[in-house]
Amino acid sequence: MSFSMLLRPQLPAYTCRSCLARLARSPRRAKSTTAATNSKLFALPSNPARTRFAPSPTGYLHLGSLRTALFNYLLAKATGGQFLLRIEDTDQKRTVADAETRLYRDLRWAGLQWDEGPEVGGPYGPYRQSERSELYREHAHKLLDNRHAYRCFCSAERLNALAQQRHKMGMATDYDRTCADIPKEEAEDRAAKGESHVIRLRVPDQYPTYKDLVYGTFKPLKRRGHVVETAYEDPILLKSDGLPTYHLANVVDDHHMKITHVIRGSEWMPSTPKHIAMYNAFGWTPPEFAHVGLLVDEQGNKLSKRNFDTDITAFQEMEIFPETLTNFAALLGWSHQEKSDVMDLKDLVKTFSLKFTKGNTTVTFGKLQFLQRKHAALRAKAGGEGLDEMVQHVLRLLTEPDSAYKYDDLKRLKGNSFLLDDYVKRVIQADPENYTNANEFVYRNSFMFQLLRHSKSVASAEGIPQQVKALQDVKEWNRDELNAKIKAIIDARPEGKAGAKDVYHYLRKALTDREEGMRIYDVMILLGREESLARLGVDA
Repeated sequence: MSFSMLLRPQLPAYTCRSCLARLARSPRRAKSTTAATNSKLFALPSNPARTRFAPSPTGYLHLGSLRTALFNYLLAKATGGQFLLRIEDTDQKRTVADAETRLYRDLRWAGLQWDEGPEVGGPYGPYRQSERSELYREHAHKLLDNRHAYRCFCSAERLNALAQQRHKMGMATDYDRTCADIPKEEAEDRAAKGESHVIRLRVPDQYPTYKDLVYGTFKPLKRRGHVVETAYEDPILLKSDGLPTYHLANVVDDHHMKITHVIRGSEWMPSTPKHIAMYNAFGWTPPEFAHVGLLVDEQGNKLSKRNFDTDITAFQEMEIFPETLTNFAALLGWSHQEKSDVMDLKDLVKTFSLKFTKGNTTVTFGKLQFLQRKHAALRAKAGGEGLDEMVQHVLRLLTEPDSAYKYDDLKRLKGNSFLLDDYVKRVIQADPENYTNANEFVYRNSFMFQLLRHSKSVASAEGIPQQVKALQDVKEWNRDELNAKIKAIIDARPEGKAGAKDVYHYLRKALTDREEGMRIYDVMILLGREESLARLGVDA
């Protein structure tokens, strides 16, 4: 797979009218921006942040949702706060049977362990919305009592007809508040008799100003009515079946779970004024909001399965390390001032700030393989479980029944007493910067796992095959001895050091049958004296 990474800021795929107007203005640029101003602009909150990831189990965890979870996790951990997991499972018809189980597994695989939530518990549970229905009904009725909400008895047929009529007139297809002025007693009586209805929020004539941690202060546009009729957004809070909509459940849960900061995708920007209006209606203080751009392909479209927005399990099957994927996801729409992009989860926590990119982020995947190789090198250097996992992937490939690599050949290559897992570990440690997954690594270094003999001499500069026979004099087969002997061979040739490349090229071709690859001294030491000399056509 050929990858290259490009981050290109763009406008969100969908932005509300207020946000679009704000982004369309040409702000006056300051003549200079001090480092102190920048630092303050992206600084973390001074108090511990309580953040949450609130997925719906209607599908599996994908790259975009992992990034959302990651940003919230990093903010909590960087400030000494808590990261919560909440399952928004009120849409039972679209729920995928194993999505919740897969979600827990994938988050833990990525290292994003939640402090409160399902399977963990906490003081503000339950953490599944399907188990909090009574709380939502109670709060919907509180808004009815303080006149910030009303019961709507309009049928679906009337609402569809109204929307079509408004669309033809070029108007917003919002509600006309037909039911807003029904006397409270009458509305309650009709509801008590079982008449189907929903509960709607009565939005203010002017949405309140709010500050977004990415886009700054937003002053929503004033609502403009038609010359004849006026439309009202008035979102539904409680559906006719008594279940809450996202708007109500989200606000109620964030308040009761004491969420202080919400990092979410920019597709939710149109909902933010409604949510803040609801907070005000309850008399609550809203959390801080940070809206990050969507992940899009090079044509500006949202990622899909066709262009790599696959679920996290697929990355695991590709043998992408969890630290590679979290590193990659963090760099999509976030920037830092470190010298290197290569960071594991602990490094990301130490480095994290609120320096998010405005607009969408175009995603291509060269950076993913670059980071995979860098983290492979770190694993090889550190040893332990990370390196052991890489070894096991290679062993499985070498020893599976239909493998092209025969165990008998490996024994002949290294002797009956050799330990395959130890040999594989040494090969990985010799070439970790080229490890992306077991299959590609074994293919690249196949000469380390197969017998290799040449039916005729390898093409070379004149005299080299005879000259390298001097390697049979090397009894202590180590780097220093080999280096000294090969330098002696080079110095003895008429070209001297100028012809060194011809000697090394011959050795590489004879020992590996490749034009490039692992360092030649590593190859010789790993193969050992007997096998190396056999490939050079020299008697041991």
